[in-house]
Amino acid sequence: MTGLLLDGKVILITGAAGGIGRAASLLAAREGARLSLTDVSENGLEEITEQVRAKSAEALALPADLTDGESVNAMVAAAVEHYGRLDGAFNNAGVSGGQIGQGGRRVGEWDETAFDRAIAVNLKGVWLCLRAELRQMESQGGGAIVNTASLAGLTGFKTTAGYSAAKHGVIGLTKTAAIEYAPTVRINAVCPGYTDTDLMKDAKRRSGDAIMARIPSARLAQPQDIAEMACWLLSDRAGYATGGEFVVDGGYMAG
Repeated sequence: MTGLLLDGKVILITGAAGGIGRAASLLAAREGARLSLTDVSENGLEEITEQVRAKSAEALALPADLTDGESVNAMVAAAVEHYGRLDGAFNNAGVSGGQIGQGGRRVGEWDETAFDRAIAVNLKGVWLCLRAELRQMESQGGGAIVNTASLAGLTGFKTTAGYSAAKHGVIGLTKTAAIEYAPTVRINAVCPGYTDTDLMKDAKRRSGDAIMARIPSARLAQPQDIAEMACWLLSDRAGYATGGEFVVDGGYMAG
């Protein structure tokens, strides 16, 4: 026993190049995981892969289009071909309304193309990853999956139409999959509060003071805060946790 949280486990992380995904990649590496990483940014993917390898951890870079089923299937197949199995997956990739030009817009003001994009990345992409990961994990006899949802997947948030709809869907997918695949595969959702990442820039610009006034912990989450929860949920120490919504929000939802 080394005491490492993910010692020897093969872990796939999507959205690995920035924010929460980057923090989770580096933490999983420190905790002994062997990693498969993907991100929409090829330069970012190359950078995080090299950073993980610099920590003497094994990392495989797997560019993929997470909105395309064949691409996702090929990504998972490549990880399994390289490592022989898939023990865990952190389905973390996502886009915010601000990133697709819809920041500050109410439901009736969202552009249809942008709404489709939010659903394609944040919901369909998670489902495509789940589908491929679950097939592999069930065939090998076990595994653990964490999906990144959001507080916007638990309640309504103004001007988040496509994002909130997708994240509510992620919660539904998580719970349904957890019931269907228990006890072989554990599936949970992590629900970050306002986190200091690129996805937060638009919201912070428009209403930063109001946001901070609602957070009892008096600070934004750091990507590391969310990564710690995700890696714990992927580990055997969370062996009885499945179908859960694990909120990491500094007390925001308690108010």
